[in-house]
Amino acid sequence: MGQTLSAPARAGATAGTVLGAISVCHLLNDMLQSLLPAVYPILKGGFNLSFTQIGMLTLTYQITASLLQPVIGAYTDKRPQPFSLPIGMGFSLLGLVTLAFAPSYAVLLAGAALLGLGSSIFHPESSRIARLASGGKHGLAQSVFQVGGNFGQSLGPLLAAFFVLSHGRSSIAWFAFVALAGMGILGAIGRWYQANGHTRRKPRGAVAGHPTLSRNRVIAALSVLVALIFSKFFYLASFTSYYAFYLMHRFHLGVQTAQIDLFIFMAASAVGTVAGGPIGDRIGRKRVICGSIAGVVPFTLALPYAGLGATIGLSVIIGLVLSSAFSAIVVYAQELMPGRTGMVSGLFFGLAFGMGGIGAAVLGVLADHTSIEYVYSVCSFLPLIGLAAAFLPHVGEQA
Repeated sequence: MGQTLSAPARAGATAGTVLGAISVCHLLNDMLQSLLPAVYPILKGGFNLSFTQIGMLTLTYQITASLLQPVIGAYTDKRPQPFSLPIGMGFSLLGLVTLAFAPSYAVLLAGAALLGLGSSIFHPESSRIARLASGGKHGLAQSVFQVGGNFGQSLGPLLAAFFVLSHGRSSIAWFAFVALAGMGILGAIGRWYQANGHTRRKPRGAVAGHPTLSRNRVIAALSVLVALIFSKFFYLASFTSYYAFYLMHRFHLGVQTAQIDLFIFMAASAVGTVAGGPIGDRIGRKRVICGSIAGVVPFTLALPYAGLGATIGLSVIIGLVLSSAFSAIVVYAQELMPGRTGMVSGLFFGLAFGMGGIGAAVLGVLADHTSIEYVYSVCSFLPLIGLAAAFLPHVGEQA
């Protein structure tokens, strides 16, 4: 007869299943969200949009996603809402249908806002579930959770290239069935969350400050992290919103080929995300953050002057290195502010969306007034801000 699993082993297996499921849902959520920038070339031609208007679409989506996330996270820290996750996916479903059948630019903006609202509800609580299912390996769990999102984002350009381009903008509505599947999985995760006692309301005054760092040092460290988020996501906005246009304009590629190259960059980013969390668990999150953002500088500086093959190669390196930072940043911030997982996750996911949205809008205006090539020359210097990571204190690790 085989041995019976002990209670801790069964609990560990269950938590591993939950972590895998929430990562899959992150993949589905971010795949749906990534359809918006992936269909920008279609929208630009169909609605005769300028780069500024494309930037405003991104800004509407990402500001909607960013502003509500820390508020929702702070609320659910005190009053966990396990079934908010399928509701968030439902807003994403509505956003997709709105984008598919929008008759005007104003309705496109409304669809982008609905997608952003769905994302703002999804990320804080799902990040908390990943931490609860981590078994103490917080960096690894955050990477597993985030890699689902990164791979989902990378699928958007492929879906646009091989499905939406062939069947037209209205075919976006078919992805509502993907959202429905995600809602079903998230409902099951919510039941696990509730059944395991994670939904109890936290008593007033239960959240304490950091045990060794003063409040001023925590605030200073958070300020550095915000600067790093600005650097990383302003730079990434040049890829997520404009990389296909850059390749089409500079190297005269077709839309489908440019979308495949965008997928290559985003897939590399997903692989880098897998590495960042567990490496941070092993060598320290500060080292990962410093090496990721500052270490990418030589490659970003070279990119605007490279040929087509070198550009694609450099984009892979940039995606691998730069993406490894975010899971380390999120876990580092959670350790700075223990007991505030939802608020911290919402704040940093919100900042990521917000900085990306502002970056897309600003870079769109810059591209209209100069050129798309000039945008990449300017953005190549942004990762230099990553040198500020040297001022972060060591948290939860040996110096």
